Amino acid sequence: MRRLTLCTTFAVLTVTAGALAPIHSANAQQNAPATAETAAQSEPFKLPELGYSYDALAPIIDAKTMELHHSKHHQAFVTALNNAAKTDPSIANVPVEELLASVSGRPAAIRNNAGGHWNHTFFWQIMAPEGQRGEPSAELISAINESFGSMDEFKKAFQTAGTSRFGSGWAWLIVGDDKKLAVVSTPNQDNPLMDVAETRGMPVLGNDVWEHAYYLTYNNRRADYLSAWWDAVNWTKVSENYAKAMEG
Repeated sequence: MRRLTLCTTFAVLTVTAGALAPIHSANAQQNAPATAETAAQSEPFKLPELGYSYDALAPIIDAKTMELHHSKHHQAFVTALNNAAKTDPSIANVPVEELLASVSGRPAAIRNNAGGHWNHTFFWQIMAPEGQRGEPSAELISAINESFGSMDEFKKAFQTAGTSRFGSGWAWLIVGDDKKLAVVSTPNQDNPLMDVAETRGMPVLGNDVWEHAYYLTYNNRRADYLSAWWDAVNWTKVSENYAKAMEG
């Protein structure tokens, strides 16, 4: 993840007491590391790097949508989560997955913003530029065939989960406690890791069906977005997610 560190630089202006300038300068240098450290501690949650340029998924997802989605929408979740950590410092050192697993006992701000942060971090990783997307592993294909009958039938089930989600939310492919694949949908910024999820499991693949994820190109045509989105999927990463979920 990208680590956004806020550093404060103190400029000392000396008009008549020129001899004091070296002392102030030295103090500023001594204080700078402490200031940076304090800033880092106050912002435990960081916006991750995409790993590719904003236009790398075009024309499937246009550059402006990616820029707004990453630098504005995702950043807003990170900022809000860091603000929540200022109110409740105990969450600062808690992994996001642990926050999600106990979200029923936490404020709505944690549910919404920790969910949004985790969901988007996951989302960026399961997409890739052309030439870097790979193919589903043999193990993943076998599991999809076992659970859905075929890859085409899986995609239909996933498409239905995305298009039938009323309002905003996400469509997911998960590995359940029974180690079987299932397609589920969650509202808003919820995900299957949360203890409030209707169906819990380890996400393998997920798609954001909030309008901000697709509206500039697809307008209100969510089904068209979901259909086109398969051409951006990083199957190498999805296969890795499946393998880890099966090990866990």
